This record gives sequence, structure tokens and C-alpha cells, in this order.
Amino acid sequence: MVLRAENINKYIGRQHVLCDLSLSVGQGEVVGLLGPNGAGKSTLMKLIVGLWQADSGELEVCGVNMLTDRERVKSMVGYLPENNPLYEDMYVAEYLSFLLRLNGVSGSARRHRADELITMVGLEREARKHIRELSKGYRQRVGLAAALVGDPQLLVLDEPTTGLDPNQLDEIRQLIRRLGESRTVILSTHILQEVEAMCSRAVIIADGELRHDSSDLSDLENTFRRVTQTNV
Repeated sequence: MVLRAENINKYIGRQHVLCDLSLSVGQGEVVGLLGPNGAGKSTLMKLIVGLWQADSGELEVCGVNMLTDRERVKSMVGYLPENNPLYEDMYVAEYLSFLLRLNGVSGSARRHRADELITMVGLEREARKHIRELSKGYRQRVGLAAALVGDPQLLVLDEPTTGLDPNQLDEIRQLIRRLGESRTVILSTHILQEVEAMCSRAVIIADGELRHDSSDLSDLENTFRRVTQTNV
């Protein structure tokens, strides 16, 4: 099991953001987290990647307990946050080389891995451009490459397709599907079509509770409406 979350609770102030949430994700799954704004999707992701700590419950990645060995868990997870923070004055290749150096990769191995990441996410023509010169779609590719620097077993993507034009959207969808062939992916979105296009399983969260979990993606719109009691 790549991810095991049992009875997770998280409070922010007095708000009970996640309520006894349990979720298991196996090797090679591409799981879409769906839910209205404020449902708790981003909170769950921050717990999974080790940025926040649950108030109660158990969380494991690849059998390693987040509470007792957080740094080891963080090394197994790649994360693309919604705001995709990048050093815009760096060139693409320079930025990835910098991240690899921070991860202890040196010399020719660092250059080789940077080239490998650039090819993996389709940045060959953009590698010698400043990040500030890139379109939103190519910036997302840089963010994905950054998330893959440590060759993680689990890739966590928070709203990875927000703000993309139709061409960029289709390319990023294809890229995420390819990445899901060799690792486990969890991505959040509030757009049903994104789950249908990229995922093998849908998990719906509302008001901090897991309301639906299924690999059957047929009639997802009506399921979403029923379990969240809201309009899509």
C-alpha cells in the first residue's frame, strides 16, 4: 500500500477541517480528489506530503509512519502545490539542476538527471529559457519536473490544470497519465472532467468527510451532486 490514512482529524482554529477520514491508495493508481471549495482536499494533501501534521489518526506512506519518520516520508513524495512556486529568474535547466544539488545529486549525475526530467515532461525546447518567459502550461511542466526530482513513489498534485488553455490542458492531462504509468498519483480538482480524463479512481470529499470512493467513473456528475448535496 502506497498510502494509508486512518481516522485522520485536522482542526484549523475551531474548524474541524478533516473528520475521521480514512483512505488507502495502492501502487499505480491515479486518484482524483474531488470536492467543493473548502472541502478539505488541500488540507489532506498537505498532511500527506508532511507540511502539516494531523491532530489525530494514522498516516503512512509506503509503510513509513508520518508521525515517527516525517523526513523519510517526505523523501518518498513529490508535491506540486496549487500556486506552483518557481524561481522565475532562473533558466529551466538551471532551476532543476539547483533542486537536484539540494537533493545531494552532484556532477555528471546531476546533469544527466536534469536532462532526463526535461525530456520526461516535454521541456526540451524551453530548457534554456528563463522561467518567467514561459506560458502557464510550461510552468506547470517545470513544477511537475521539480516534483519528480527525488524520483518519488507518490506524486501529489494540487489543482494541476487550473488556468490552462484547451491545448495546454490536453497536453498536461496526457503527461499526468504517462507519469501514472510508473508511480502512484493523487491529484485534487473541483472539475469532474479532469477526473474522468486522467484518473482511475474518484474520491469525493465534502465538509471534511469522505463521501464517495470508487473506480466506477460513470455518471460521476450525478454522484457528485448526490453526495455533496450541491450543484456542480
